[in-house]
Amino acid sequence: MSLLIVTGLSGAGKSLAVNALEDIGYFCIDNIPPSLLSKFVDFSLQGENSLQQVAMVIDIRGGKSYESMRAAIDQLRDREIDYKILFLDARSEVLERRYKETRRRHPISLQSNCPIDEAICEERKILAPLYEKADYIIDTSILSTSQLKDRVVSLFVKGSQGSMALNILSFGFKYGLPKEADIVFDVRCLPNPFYIADLKEKTGLDHEVSDYVLQFEEARALLEKQKDLIGYSLPLYVKEGKSQLTIAVGCTGGKHRSVTFAEKIADFTRTLGFIPLIHHRDLNRTY
Repeated sequence: MSLLIVTGLSGAGKSLAVNALEDIGYFCIDNIPPSLLSKFVDFSLQGENSLQQVAMVIDIRGGKSYESMRAAIDQLRDREIDYKILFLDARSEVLERRYKETRRRHPISLQSNCPIDEAICEERKILAPLYEKADYIIDTSILSTSQLKDRVVSLFVKGSQGSMALNILSFGFKYGLPKEADIVFDVRCLPNPFYIADLKEKTGLDHEVSDYVLQFEEARALLEKQKDLIGYSLPLYVKEGKSQLTIAVGCTGGKHRSVTFAEKIADFTRTLGFIPLIHHRDLNRTY
């Protein structure tokens, strides 16, 4: 049996992920108390018609403590049951906005009558054991519904294009390092279009900014060296069985140089046969 544990933050898109899993043949069971996880596994394995692909959703609706989450995972490990964990995450401010837009209340807020920001913080603490052991982490902060579905399908459909899901992310160092990054390139060493009046309000998606950044010989040389490293290392990650990889490119504000380089790196990985999903995390932030 292929067992997948689906978990993550409330509002991060678990329901959408489960819908996508059902579409590709997974038998999905929602809202399982952690203490019953092992028993549900036994049930799934019973009889001649045992289930082949099972996804079980565990979150704070069924387990209210850090200890219950850790105990459930440890029990599977002790029984030598093979499983993978898919963790759906999103930035806290995005989760807060989603709850406000839908006018729903966070499960912890309902129980404790605490503010939404405190509820999200508490939920992260409770789910920490699952996050730490996750095999797949999808940050849905800027993903559309269709993009999330495509990401899930690319991870779990055998023979789908690219055995490794590849993310290309641009960001601004002033807003913090992306925790999901596996490889980080720093392009703050290059001339900054922010200080050019005609380019300040544009982004790396505009050809004027991209042309400015790449007009410098050191920028072109840096890009070629990054492409050399990526071209050499990506097949090694695939060979080792890595399911997903995030390449992050950072500049100061995440609008100009990093966006330019992220787009060029994404173009390069397409020539290698990958279908990258590109995110510009800080593109729409205001200074």
